Amino acid sequence: SRGTNQTGVRLYNERLVLSLIRRHGELPKADIARMTGLSPQTISIITNALEADGLLLRGNPLRGKVGQPLVPYSLNPEGALSFGLKIGRRSVDLYLINFTGQILKLLHKTYPYPTPDSIRRFAREGFESLVADLPARLVARIAGVGIAAPYEMWTWHEEIGAPKAEIDAWRQVDVRAMIGALCNWPVYFANDITAACAAELMFGIGGEHADYLYVFIGSFIGGGLVLNGHLFPGRTQNAGALGSMPAQDPGHAAGGSRTTQLMNVASIYTLERKLIAQGRSPDILWQSPDDWGDDLGPVLDDWIEEVAVSLAYSIVAAIAVIDVGTVLIDGAFPSHVRERIIARTEAAIARINQQGLSHFRLLPGSIGNAARAMGGASLPLLANFTQDREVLFKDNA
Repeated sequence: SRGTNQTGVRLYNERLVLSLIRRHGELPKADIARMTGLSPQTISIITNALEADGLLLRGNPLRGKVGQPLVPYSLNPEGALSFGLKIGRRSVDLYLINFTGQILKLLHKTYPYPTPDSIRRFAREGFESLVADLPARLVARIAGVGIAAPYEMWTWHEEIGAPKAEIDAWRQVDVRAMIGALCNWPVYFANDITAACAAELMFGIGGEHADYLYVFIGSFIGGGLVLNGHLFPGRTQNAGALGSMPAQDPGHAAGGSRTTQLMNVASIYTLERKLIAQGRSPDILWQSPDDWGDDLGPVLDDWIEEVAVSLAYSIVAAIAVIDVGTVLIDGAFPSHVRERIIARTEAAIARINQQGLSHFRLLPGSIGNAARAMGGASLPLLANFTQDREVLFKDNA
């Protein structure tokens, strides 16, 4: 991106500088000027102002080169804080993170299914708990609350075993307004997987890739899309909705009345059903997403293979349309499960005719189960301190 020296665009230029420093870790003024095309004088004014505002830290001079020592600038971790509220179909999380993505505090709760009353109570008590012993200077730095939740929470009640009458209560709820009534901070909302994709872009390895397809396997599988280093939410904020792609159901013969979707084959709720069918408790899937233990056995093997085969076709189909070179795969499961899913998906892709397509690669995401809550917490930071504000929040601020 290029900056501009025109009057009245200071805010844009500040966001540009902050975005560049976030991506590179630290930068001296000379490099910032070169990358943005702004004059050294303009960059000096901007960095001085951001340092005075507590958003940047001045590092130690880099010596050993000809000329004046270069002074690197980095993000101040305490420059801004934000809350991330992830509302899932099996669990809810509330994270408090700092400007560089470090998790300061978190709360986690599981349930059979979410209701507006239970989420409202969890959020109210959570806000009070997480700020109770926070220094006043940090409370003043809270930029807002970001909500990461599935669109149309009332759908798929059969898949998660929720009573339709209770889950239908979400039809009458404006989630953003409900949470906004509990606090004095600005509140932002995004689809949970779009938010997870934002977290990978801001805090994970996503910043190393200009374009990529993002896949997240949670209760339901979903996706996101990054183009030219920016989130691409699409016309209705739903780009990368991989869960809705048609898929072949390995458990049913072709010719049924309705084609199944990827979410009905490659989601964790299908693993839950397999465990229940064997008379086993699936609670560990939701209570300990970072450690499922070692006793899931063949049922996990079968599920991974089913995920891989269906996901492979969806990825190849997506690549044929968007032509990106990288696919990041993550999910609400242990890292060893992610590695196995990627390996089996690569094997399944190798069996698919890819004539006419450019080479692409599968890589593991770097955040894991925390991605959706981290993504929620990234929303206030995206809205206030990056260039992506107009992309994500033009109708949401």
